[in-house]
Amino acid sequence: MTAPPYDGFLLLSFGGPERPQDVMPFLRNVTRGRGVPDERLAEVAEHYLHFGGVSPINEQCRRLSAAIRADFAANDVDLPVYWGNRNWHPMLADTVAQMRDDGVRRVVAFATSAYGGYSSCRQYRENIAAARDTVGPDAPQIDKLRHFADHPGFVEPHADAVRAAFARLDPERQAAARLVFTAHSIPTAMAATAGPDGGRYEAQLAETAALVAGLSAPGRPYDLVWQSRSGPPSIPWLAPDINDHLEALARSGVDAVVVSPIGFVSDHLEVVWDLDTEAAETAARLGVQLARAATPGADPRFVAMIRELVKERLVPPAAEPAGLGRLPRWDTCPVDCCAPARRPASA
Repeated sequence: MTAPPYDGFLLLSFGGPERPQDVMPFLRNVTRGRGVPDERLAEVAEHYLHFGGVSPINEQCRRLSAAIRADFAANDVDLPVYWGNRNWHPMLADTVAQMRDDGVRRVVAFATSAYGGYSSCRQYRENIAAARDTVGPDAPQIDKLRHFADHPGFVEPHADAVRAAFARLDPERQAAARLVFTAHSIPTAMAATAGPDGGRYEAQLAETAALVAGLSAPGRPYDLVWQSRSGPPSIPWLAPDINDHLEALARSGVDAVVVSPIGFVSDHLEVVWDLDTEAAETAARLGVQLARAATPGADPRFVAMIRELVKERLVPPAAEPAGLGRLPRWDTCPVDCCAPARRPASA
């Protein structure tokens, strides 16, 4: 392989607490600048404390980092792998400083978010710029990889997980069970700015839902709904919420549901709390059997996808980058892409 234009790889993620005493400082990092009172943060902190104050996301990033290193080594990608977080240790600025100290000059970054939008894409680019400013003029250049919402390495693990979840339902309920996809809700004003032509976040999620449903349950009705909403009720967010949707399905006679969190790449807290805890309790109260499909995590196909995205930058493809959908794809985001809308204070 010829000398690459990059000499480092960065796994860039959200971050999460790993001890009870980390929870409130972490939540203050997440909500910095939004004026969220500690009383509201304390309510959210209970979700983390329910699991001993530990978010699964950091351990999942450790496993993913190890899998990426092994995959790179097996496929002649000679890049050291670093890991930095937006909101908790290892903090991104500390990782950027370490890369600088190691002599790394140009880095390709993979963010653990498949979609366009302010929080899911642009904010990561802003985090990179802020971390580089903190480190100073010797900070390495960092280029974020493209969206991957329709990449086979993301879609196929989700589809296999949906098939496995249907198999866990009672046999007599499987035929009429409903397939429900979820993603993180955002304010509708923010959703309208999510892409160069507006609405990119919703459009990509709708396409991914159709792709996963087509591979895992062709012909079966499905829905795309939302979870993890925060902020004042007076501000419109994408709806319906998963719990409200379960209520509506139960009223219509549905007694079994497979829930697939296609908005996420791993089973972090917003999956294990909002779905495995709250939505599971709602379903049980309604007499609805719920099977939650897994996320890609460190699935070998997902790891191979990351390598393929890196190689697109090392040797740009002659044709449009790989994908199963029809929405436009681009390698780098326009400067004005996904500009932040005014949003409510939220946790």
